[in-house]
Amino acid sequence: MARIAFIGLGNMGGPMAANLVKAGEKLVAFDLVDASRNQAKSDGAEIADTATAAAKGAEVIVTMLPAGRHVLAVWNEVVPVMAKGALIIDCSTIDVESAKQAHALAERHGMASVDAPVSGGTGGAKAATLTFMCGGDEKSFAAAKPVLERMGKRIVHCGGAGAGQAAKICNNMILGISMIAVSEAFALAEKLGLSHQALFEVASTSSGQCWSLTSYCPVPGPVPTSPANNDYKPGFASALMVKDLTLAQDAAKAAGAATPLGKHAQEIYRAFDADGHGGVDFSGIIQHVRELAGKS
Repeated sequence: MARIAFIGLGNMGGPMAANLVKAGEKLVAFDLVDASRNQAKSDGAEIADTATAAAKGAEVIVTMLPAGRHVLAVWNEVVPVMAKGALIIDCSTIDVESAKQAHALAERHGMASVDAPVSGGTGGAKAATLTFMCGGDEKSFAAAKPVLERMGKRIVHCGGAGAGQAAKICNNMILGISMIAVSEAFALAEKLGLSHQALFEVASTSSGQCWSLTSYCPVPGPVPTSPANNDYKPGFASALMVKDLTLAQDAAKAAGAATPLGKHAQEIYRAFDADGHGGVDFSGIIQHVRELAGKS
C-alpha cells in the first residue's frame, strides 16, 4: 500500500482525503488551518506539522490549493524531499501556465506529475463521485488513476501537461454561461406567468436541456437536490465561479481566442460577488438576474 500525503484540506480537499482513508489508504495530511487538520485527524488521517513533513517518505502526494501561486510554492517546498520516481498530483483549479511550470519542476527532480482538477462540487467530493480532468504523460496518468478512482467516478486523460486545467477552464465557462441562460429563462417565465414546474418539464425534455437545468435548477422545486432548495448554500460558491471565469478569460487572451459570452458571464458573476454574494451557490445568480429587471 502506497503512503499518500494530502496537502490542502478545505471544503473539497478535506472530503477527498477522507475518502482515501475510507478506501484503506495510509494517509498523512497537512493544512494551515487548525480546524481542517482536526477534521482530517478525526477522519483517520495522520497529521503532519508541515507540508515538507507530510511529503517525506510519501510515494504519492495530492495537493488541493486555492491558486497557481500556492501550488508552485508548495511544490517547490515538497518536491525536493520526495523520493525520485514518486508521483505528485495537483487537484487544484489553476491557470494553465502555472500547471505547466509545476510539471516542469517535477520533471527536473525526476518526479511523475499530473494536473487533475475536479468537477462535481462539495457533494461530489463527499460522495467520491468527482470527475477528474487529467493532464500529464501516459505513464504518470496510469500511476495516478488508481488513486483518483478512490475519490471520483470518472477519470479522463485530456492530454499532456496542463491539459486537465484547460479542460476544467473550458467546462466551467460553459457552466457559468449556461446557468445565467437558465436563470434568465426562469426569470422571464415568472414575468410571463409560467410556473417553474411547467418550464422545467418542457425545457428539461426539449432543446433547452442542459446540466444547469436538470441537475442544478436555480429555482426551488423541480430538482429537489439543487442548492435552490437549501437557501442557495454551496455547492459551488459564486466566488469560485468568478475565479474560474477569470482563468478562462486569461487563457482566452493568452491564446488569442474570442469568448464574448464567457467575458459577459464573468462580468455578471463579478457584480454578484461585489454585492456580497460570493459565498452563495453560483445558481443563486438568478437573484441577480431578477434584480437587473428592476434596474432596466
